[in-house]
Amino acid sequence: MRKEENYRLLTAQVKSLIEGETDSVSVMANVSAAVHEAMGFFWTGFYIVHGDELHLGPFQGSVACMHIPFGRGVCGTAWKEAKTIVVPDVEEFPGHIACSSLSRSEIVVPVFDAVGKVKAVLDIDSKELNTFDEIDQKWLEEIVRYL
Repeated sequence: MRKEENYRLLTAQVKSLIEGETDSVSVMANVSAAVHEAMGFFWTGFYIVHGDELHLGPFQGSVACMHIPFGRGVCGTAWKEAKTIVVPDVEEFPGHIACSSLSRSEIVVPVFDAVGKVKAVLDIDSKELNTFDEIDQKWLEEIVRYL
C-alpha cells in the first residue's frame, strides 16, 4: 500500500480513536501507538511543554530522553520555531540530541493549543536515512490538528 493511502487510513483511525476524548495523555498515548503501528517507525512519541523545557510524554519505542531544553535538538528547535522540522540525517543536524544511536532520520511536528501556542511536539525517528518527506509532513500535521 502506498504511503499516502496508509496515512489516509491512519488519519481516519486517529479521528475515530480520539473523538470525544478530553484526557490529553490518553489521546497522545493512542495517537503514538496508532502512528507507530501503522507506519512502522523506530520511535514515535510526544514531548510536552513544561515551563522552559519539553518533558517526555506517551511514546512507543525504546527508552528516551526525559527532558529537552527550549531550542535544543530537533524537538526543542521545532518548539522554538513553531514549525515542523524534517531531518534526513540526524548526524547533520547541529546540536542533535542522540537519545538512541540507532536513530538516523527524524521528523518533529509541533502540536498547537487553541490560541496557537506550542503545547507539545510529536517526535518520530527512523533507523533509516531520508525516511521522512513532504508526504509525512502533510499527514502528520493533519493528525496533530485533531489534538
